[in-house]
Amino acid sequence: MRVLLSILLLSVFVNARSQDFEVDKFETTAGLLEITFIGHGSFMMKVNDKIIHVDPSTREANYDELPDADLVLITHHHGDHCDAKAVEAIKKEETKIITTQLAVDQLGYGDVLASDGSTEAIGLKISSIPAYNLVHKRDNGEPFHAKGTCNSYIVTIGDKKIFIGGDTENTPEMKALKDIDMAFLPMNLPYTMTPKMVADAAKAFKPKILYPYHYGKTDTKIIAELMKDVEDVETRIRKMP
Repeated sequence: MRVLLSILLLSVFVNARSQDFEVDKFETTAGLLEITFIGHGSFMMKVNDKIIHVDPSTREANYDELPDADLVLITHHHGDHCDAKAVEAIKKEETKIITTQLAVDQLGYGDVLASDGSTEAIGLKISSIPAYNLVHKRDNGEPFHAKGTCNSYIVTIGDKKIFIGGDTENTPEMKALKDIDMAFLPMNLPYTMTPKMVADAAKAFKPKILYPYHYGKTDTKIIAELMKDVEDVETRIRKMP
């Protein structure tokens, strides 16, 4: 009886969690865009009947309960972004998976997009810039994310451009971006950016909406304060620790 009760409680928790995600909606020329904030680096986008999963991770959700993917974008090979169990749960025969060479080596499948490349999938344009560390490094001097091994993506959905940082710092390539509508910028140490670095990047390329994500225990009030007087950039804090 105790085991059965535990199973039932676990089932209720998982089902409740899968229904507890925040969702933002945007009108685009391609149709209604819905962004579901799953957690950490994981989120889902839906436009019309197409589902796009970004960096799915079973640490953040039970992907058996989430919609199957038409497109999966994986920024790099680290386990909190490249989770084979999560991908298998949402992958259909025709699912397009765009990622890096190291992630393909890890998964055993997927299409490699170079860190300065572009492609099309499910009728959308996807381009990439390199995601990497400028400052933060391991004890042996190696960056947590080396240039050329990890991607940031720009996804064009109708008249909207969404920037997905992945694990990166405020690189020159990022700061040179133009006409970004929504930007997901990582904000946790020691692997990605401080709030000050996120603000530096956002003030440079001025996305219409800034979503700090992948922020762990970082105090999101800091980035809100740093960005409060920046014209034309709305900072939205969602449940993405």
